[in-house]
Formats: sequence, structure tokens, C-alpha cells
Amino acid sequence: MTQTTMPPRIAVDKIGDGEPALLFLPGWCDFRSLFRDLLPLTGRHRTSVSLDWRGHGGSDRALVDFGAIELADDAQRVIEDLGLARVIPIGQAHAGWIALELRRRLGPERVPGVVFLDWMVLGPPPGFLDALVGLQNLAASEGVRAALMEMWTRGIDSPAVHAHVARMSTHGFDMWARAGREIAAGFAANGSPVAALEALACPALHVYAQPTDDEFLSAQKAYAAAHPSFHVQRLDASSHFPVLEVPGEIATAIEAFAGEVEAID
Repeated sequence: MTQTTMPPRIAVDKIGDGEPALLFLPGWCDFRSLFRDLLPLTGRHRTSVSLDWRGHGGSDRALVDFGAIELADDAQRVIEDLGLARVIPIGQAHAGWIALELRRRLGPERVPGVVFLDWMVLGPPPGFLDALVGLQNLAASEGVRAALMEMWTRGIDSPAVHAHVARMSTHGFDMWARAGREIAAGFAANGSPVAALEALACPALHVYAQPTDDEFLSAQKAYAAAHPSFHVQRLDASSHFPVLEVPGEIATAIEAFAGEVEAID
């Protein structure tokens, strides 16, 4: 682990060499340890970097409130501190909004594409925005968080997934409320991730495991048919954290996508 030099110091793991580099972004209330098994696989082909957000994991504790803009600042500072000229941001779940912000800030020359891991790319499902409101309500938050943890582990056999979710649950009300506020703001500002992609004319890959129903996959394939720069792959995994279950399958998909965006250039 290394850290950026200017406060707040951001904890970083870096493996491999070659560009475009891969920058792995954990979701809110998550940790760079999510990518522990994936980083050595992608690092065989190109520079692969993961980070902890401010207030998370090995990074400095946040002394004041912060939001998605500050997380994008953290990610951009990592890119500049490491001297990365071209980067593909890879966002777990709602860190996809940060990946898109990096494309917006740095442009297609430096961010030729983005990857989303297990995200609601077509827009929030029924009830989701209400849950985000609940996370911000002191009386309701604990129940909403418990429901999330139960949903993420129900029927999942992987000990790694259970351990990871248990660690996420150690974040308290303030961080989960912040997550709810910022995730909701992302949808309010953009409508959906695919709408944001269109506005940025940004190539993207979505690899996911949940939901497992064919309707979600079919809807994404229909979107991809109309928007050839969007790619989707359903993984042979069962949880919201497929990177813990099938890192090899994800590494292969990411490398194929990175090769495609390199060829476009």
C-alpha cells in the first residue's frame, strides 16, 4: 500500500505496467480490498490501481462533510500523482458516477472508456430511491442498512462475500447517509447511467451478476444494439459483488474491452 502525499492521503494499491491503466473504484462504504484478487490478474496486462476513498479503509479520516465531487477529486489526484496519462475507471456499483465524472473532467483522450461492475445502468428499480431517503433518516437508517446487508448475502454461499458485507456494515449512520444523499443526487442529475453515457459519448462495459432475470439482460442487449459503444456481460456469479466470486472472468472481460478502446484510438 502507498498513499498520496497531500491530505487527505488516499491509500492506493498498484500492480503492473502499461496503459490505458485501470483504476478500480469501490462503492460508497466499501473498500479497495474488494479488488484484492482481481488486481494481480489485470496487472498482468496493464497498470492496475485500486484506492480507498477518504474516510474509508486505509485513507485519511474525513474531518468535514464530502460528496461525490470530492471522491472524484481523490481519484483524479491519484491519477495525477501516479503519472497516468490514460485511464479506464472501473466503478463498483454507484462508483460508476465517479467514473463518469472522470470522463467528463479529463475527456476522451485521457479516459477512453469506463467499466461498471454490477450497477443499475438503466435506472433505479422501484423502491430504490425510497431506500436512499431512508438511509438519510436517523430513525430509519439502521433498518434500511440491515435490509441491504440481508439482500446482499441472502442465498450466497461465498464466505468472502459475507465477510466483505460484514465489513461494510461497520460504517455508521453518517457515511451511509452521505452515500444515500450522493447516490440519489447522481440519479437526479443524470436520470440514468446510460443517459449520462450518451451525453458524454463514452464507450462502456457493464459486467454484472444481479439481477439474474433475463429481462434485465435483454433490455441491456437491446440498448447495446442501438448504441454499439455499450457492452454488457452477465457473469457466472450470484452476488452483488461478483469480483469476489469470479475475478478471472471479470479480468478477461475488462482486458477485451480495454483492447477495443485502444483499437478505436
